[in-house]
Amino acid sequence: MRDNKQLSETHPLSSLDVWEDDLLQRYPDPESIATAKSTEEYRNYETPGRDSVREFYRLNHQYQTFDFVQQKKAEFLSFDKKEMSIWDAFQFLNQLVDDSDPDTDLDQFQHLLQTSEAIRADGHPDWMVLAGLFHDMGKVLCLFGEPQWAVVGDTFPVGCAWSDKIVYPEFFRDNPDYQNPQYQTRYGVYSPGCGLRQVNLSWGHDEYIYHMMKDYLPEPALYMLRYHSFYAQHREEAYEHLMDEHDHEMFKWVRLFNPYDLYSKNPTPPDWTQLRPYYEELVAKYLPATLKF
Repeated sequence: MRDNKQLSETHPLSSLDVWEDDLLQRYPDPESIATAKSTEEYRNYETPGRDSVREFYRLNHQYQTFDFVQQKKAEFLSFDKKEMSIWDAFQFLNQLVDDSDPDTDLDQFQHLLQTSEAIRADGHPDWMVLAGLFHDMGKVLCLFGEPQWAVVGDTFPVGCAWSDKIVYPEFFRDNPDYQNPQYQTRYGVYSPGCGLRQVNLSWGHDEYIYHMMKDYLPEPALYMLRYHSFYAQHREEAYEHLMDEHDHEMFKWVRLFNPYDLYSKNPTPPDWTQLRPYYEELVAKYLPATLKF
């Protein structure tokens, strides 16, 4: 029984992408980017893993405490685990190929490439194209032994009251922070309009890739990376009271980016032979030869 419990805490979902299935059911988007098929056809499981999604969020909401977030920042934001060239990093990420994804049998890099190509096709700035290429790179945390609930999932502030707009808010009752009166007030450890740069969000691939890229990309791209899973705000507007005017301006970019993330998958793989010169030049324009993980 103990082994089964440990296994469920490590692998509550059948795949990392089941979380995106749940997102697409909660937040259907316009058809403009989903050119291969209608949005209704995306993430179409005959028997969607709803129970596994609930179990995922039960674990996520139980263990994502204020102290846990601080511990993970200390553990991973020193970036002392591995150093790789940009292209070796994508090969490393490709160890997360997901055979159970019903939308594509492409590897992680090709999914990211489809996202960036959809952004490029619409004429957006090249730094936004690069944000599309790197937005899920933080999922390498799984390859460092992190459980799924500490890598993917909707993000939310810790250290203050949880909004009922967060998916499955009832599971927060099992979170130790539920017993801390300070963390259960509207502002918690923060102050009105303090700005999201002062706010700690639940730990995952968004925060990790933001810190990896923060010295290299323009601020709108960094907002896209850091907050693309913060659905409680960019879809539900549940944390207006913590945001400042600069956040509101930057979230226009976050909302612009989100549909490209969710709806760019296409069964036809990108022609990497043709695209490679463009992306090698683009990566060299903004990033160093190697990245630290």
